[in-house]
Amino acid sequence: MKWFIDLFSSSIGRKVVMALTGLFIILFLMVHLIGNLQLLKDDGGEAFNVYAYFMTHNPLIKMVSYVNYAFFLFHIGWALLLTIKNRQARGTEGYAVTSSKSSIWSARNMGILGTIILVFLVIHMKDFWGQMHFGEMPTKTYGDHEVKDLFTVVGSAFQEWWYVALYCISMVAIAFHLWHGFESAFQTLGLNHMKYNPVISFVGKSFSIVVPALFAIIPILMFFV
Repeated sequence: MKWFIDLFSSSIGRKVVMALTGLFIILFLMVHLIGNLQLLKDDGGEAFNVYAYFMTHNPLIKMVSYVNYAFFLFHIGWALLLTIKNRQARGTEGYAVTSSKSSIWSARNMGILGTIILVFLVIHMKDFWGQMHFGEMPTKTYGDHEVKDLFTVVGSAFQEWWYVALYCISMVAIAFHLWHGFESAFQTLGLNHMKYNPVISFVGKSFSIVVPALFAIIPILMFFV
């Protein structure tokens, strides 16, 4: 057991935790995006509301959600810890800073990007997740099921220009975060063999552009259409 504690209290161990939790969050983003795209269906919000009901009532999904929340907290906590450690080691520079002037901007500013994303998550969770679980919401009935009308709540939020702007800015931050983080996670775990590195790099960069862009398109379309 001591080797396990020593591993995850070491610099390498902390990076492994960041990599593993980061990859799990990447999977979460894919599932979350599929659900959010239901907002664009021209069905009065039925598909999205049914999706939201399923995600909050299926026992297996609820268990996975709790694991996801834990991974988010671990990822954020370890990011802060790495930032502090790197500041102590390098003076004034933060998490993921490299000594090479050629390192990409996102790699040198993971701490800043992470802070923007954290602020967005707090607001996002309060307005949607918190409202869904603890607030008073309108309801709609589909067949024999009465479900919370989260579609109306989301739609109202996306009629506020500042919320749409915050959402889009946060997606840009996530894109930069993923641009460095996706490939870095595979490198930390020793999975970016020279033979496969071009593929990992292509998939990572494509993911970091396409997924945040699709997330951002949703509030933009709902605001203007």
